[in-house]
Amino acid sequence: MPASGPGPDPGRPDPDALLRAAAREDRGRLKIFLGAAPGVGKTYEMLSEGAARRRDGVDVVIGVVETHGRAETEALIRGHEVIDRRSVPYEGRTLREMDLDAILARAPRLVLVDELAHTNAPGSRHPKRYGDVEELLAAGIDVYSTVNIQHVESLNDVVASFTRVRVRETVPDSILESAEIEVVDIPPDELIERLRAGKVYLPDEATRALGHFFSKSNLSALRELALRRAAQAVDARMLEDVRALGLGGTWAGSERIVVAISELPGCDTLVRAAKRVADGLRGPWTAVFIETPRAVHFSDEQHARVAATMTLATQLGGAVATVPAQTVVAGIKSVLVDLRATQLVLGKSHRTRWFELRHGSIVDQLVRDTPDVTVHVLPMAAASPAAQRARGRSGQWGTPAGYAVTTLLVAAVTGLASALFQILDLGNVALLYLLPVMAAASLYGLRTGLYAGIASSLAYNFFFLPPTGTLTISNPENVVSVLVLLGIAIATSQLTARVRAQADLAAASARTNAILAGFLRQIAGVNDLDAAAQMICDDVGRLLDVQVVLLGRGNGAEREILAASDPAYRLDTMDDAAASWTFDTGSPAGKGSGTLAASEWLFQPMKSGERVLAVLGVASDRVGAPVRADQLPLLASLIDQSALVLERLRLQAEMRDVDVVRTRDRLRAALLSSVSHDLRTPLTAVIAAAAELHHGTTPALIATIESEAQRLNRFVANLLDMARVEAGALKLAVEATDLSDAVAGAAHDARRALEGHAVRLNVPPDLPLVRVDPQLLHHCLLNLLDNAGRYGEPGTDIVIEGRHRYGELRLAVLDRGPGLPPGREGEVFETFRRLEGSDRAVGGTGLGLAIVKAFADAMGMAVEAANRAEGTGAAFTLVFPSALIVRDPPLQGTS
Repeated sequence: MPASGPGPDPGRPDPDALLRAAAREDRGRLKIFLGAAPGVGKTYEMLSEGAARRRDGVDVVIGVVETHGRAETEALIRGHEVIDRRSVPYEGRTLREMDLDAILARAPRLVLVDELAHTNAPGSRHPKRYGDVEELLAAGIDVYSTVNIQHVESLNDVVASFTRVRVRETVPDSILESAEIEVVDIPPDELIERLRAGKVYLPDEATRALGHFFSKSNLSALRELALRRAAQAVDARMLEDVRALGLGGTWAGSERIVVAISELPGCDTLVRAAKRVADGLRGPWTAVFIETPRAVHFSDEQHARVAATMTLATQLGGAVATVPAQTVVAGIKSVLVDLRATQLVLGKSHRTRWFELRHGSIVDQLVRDTPDVTVHVLPMAAASPAAQRARGRSGQWGTPAGYAVTTLLVAAVTGLASALFQILDLGNVALLYLLPVMAAASLYGLRTGLYAGIASSLAYNFFFLPPTGTLTISNPENVVSVLVLLGIAIATSQLTARVRAQADLAAASARTNAILAGFLRQIAGVNDLDAAAQMICDDVGRLLDVQVVLLGRGNGAEREILAASDPAYRLDTMDDAAASWTFDTGSPAGKGSGTLAASEWLFQPMKSGERVLAVLGVASDRVGAPVRADQLPLLASLIDQSALVLERLRLQAEMRDVDVVRTRDRLRAALLSSVSHDLRTPLTAVIAAAAELHHGTTPALIATIESEAQRLNRFVANLLDMARVEAGALKLAVEATDLSDAVAGAAHDARRALEGHAVRLNVPPDLPLVRVDPQLLHHCLLNLLDNAGRYGEPGTDIVIEGRHRYGELRLAVLDRGPGLPPGREGEVFETFRRLEGSDRAVGGTGLGLAIVKAFADAMGMAVEAANRAEGTGAAFTLVFPSALIVRDPPLQGTS
């Protein structure tokens, strides 16, 4: 339940409205052609206006248009640039969807997008077409779109109630609220004639539609809904502009109703009356509770009554707000100005004539001070004598402790004045008595301050004005002094009490802001869902003195407890039903609400847009609602902040999943492209050699077949190894390995790849053994030698060099090729990455070095890439740390 503070100065622009207006400047503008039903001409009107903009020189393209075979609509497409749709395979069929990326790349000034509520094919970037439109608007592209009134989310149930047809594709109301709306409307009789003429549906479909959805009564009702919804959207935009410009007045484009509620019995009748007024005027309405300093002294029953009334307003479809103010009149006036209200509903309590003479009438003040607002006054039932006594004891008359302390302060000032009476005149003594007046008013309120003023006047008269010891005043001038002292004391106590009330309101507001800031600061940096959920429960429970449970969806569709202030808490049957209701409907349920109130818990939804992310349950031992009315705004703010954090965590998880999918897609695409090349080349050689075998066997052909078959085998092995790495299925068989034997074996197996190069082995035989997987090490060396053979200049040497120094062993493969681009040495180990540094055609998939890096990491080794220190060429080094060395010979400069 949101809280609202006093409204901004009507002559001063609203900063929030200015910020929202500034944010819209960087976005594209959305215009929606809103219709009551299919066939009214929304698409035709959109295309016509698009053509007019194109004739004015605007860059206009068609993103997607559904003509439904209507000739007049298809004729309007001619002359427009149409962005081709993308093909999406789905269950054996090919669906055609709007190509969002193509439109973004084309970057027109205006794009026409039909059927805003359309559901995209599975696998699309956005599940709904309005998500595509949001991305286009964010890119600064204007959009024209179409939608029927039955597709608006908030009206879905209303339309289904009389048409008996519930549409599954809806758009959030927020889309309409941020758009310019043009209603495309034709009378029901004309639409029915178009339907019969086959201009909307095929004849058979038209006959069925006339008997169901397209009845005249249904069309009239849909037409009214469309016109009213458009009027509400226009009214909302108008209010936003008025606030941004700081204009005064009600600007009554439509009726807006406010109902003022209090802690008194019978306020539920005011809410129901406001609902009837709003229904009759077809306008939005808000229930407002003005939180004055008196609210601090409310009993639990009074808090529960306010909470129940606000819950009733929410259930009846109204907005609710709690507004802190010094007086009820000031608070209501600020709300009327802020909401630009045109109607006010309030109750007239039974007051005595003496009470109204002393305090005035709230109704009379509002009628006098709000001439532009229509005021509806409903009589309220007289409160019982017990309730009136409780109301009188609610803190406005002060406390016994306050009166006792005030009496002591007056006595202390009297003693001080008596001690200083010889050096002070009567005027200064009178000034001393202002001290207990200000102290009492600031500490204990107005009534105690007035008591201090009267007590100070009597003490001044009794002890200091002649004849002393009596209340008689002999000198008429002293009568004036006493009266002046009493008047100053009363005025001072009133001013001090007013300042105290304002300070209390400011302190309460600052305390709430500090709580929200501290809460958000704590949970904003949390990146773990479990930790965030537990922190939300702990903080909400501590701040509101309630028990808290947070429920969310698990990996499946089942509901689960994410966190709770009591770890042993479990949902019982009634609690489970209330939580399910909140999950399914996005509305509060449980204790203190109008749904499943038998539950001991009040469940509130945490929402992001129309989506329920989680449900927060609160419980306490209080009578009525678990949360007091004055705490409801704080609870609502905590829920909103928590929902933002949960939404951020959800989006982060989705982005991680998207990154994984993108990586897999990239690997798959690169794999397919590499297979087409690296399998075809050796297969061609094998086929050619096999064909030559028909004419006679030669050792050269057999060698070619053997070599290319080995090459195929290595390539397939690389693919399988990379698949094992990606799947995390790599298993090690570690044993002590002699590097001299490993290098010699790898050089022998790679002789085909090293053809045309002289291989020099500079690996000392006394190098220590290393604990590695021999097979994986063999693969690493084969890929390094294959890479050197590919990139080394023909006729140059390839060197395999081993060194043992400073506790680690390094095994390097050096070539005389073009080397690596400076600063990009580490990129060579990325999957499918090839940094070719010469003009020679070099084959390969880009998998070899990635496999070397993966295998080295798995065995606890490191692999480095660099350019050779002398001359040209690259150096790839396997680094064996001391932990992998079996025996460590004495340190040497070089082995």
